[in-house]
Amino acid sequence: MRKVWVVLVATLTGLLLGVAGAVGASVTDPDTIVRVEGDAANGFGIHRHDGSALFPPTGSEARAECSEYDRLGQRVRCRTATRVWYRELAEIQRSLEWALAQ
Repeated sequence: MRKVWVVLVATLTGLLLGVAGAVGASVTDPDTIVRVEGDAANGFGIHRHDGSALFPPTGSEARAECSEYDRLGQRVRCRTATRVWYRELAEIQRSLEWALAQ
């Protein structure tokens, strides 16, 4: 269970840093996120310029894994991280749609 938490936090951090770095990155940078599809209920797909893709667990799967923690504080932290994760993915998706429309 702790492994899932670490993976979620590491992936979210990587996404946030990737988006922040994309401002100064060239379009051909392999780590550039080029498409985000889906939603929290059905799952997201994150596609990068180099062809790699990441498919994080759906919101319900992530919440179920959070409920496996024994301590209330751990469950709250995990659920908060999950909400932030999906909120940020939705924001990246909107940002990409806006950028492609320009």
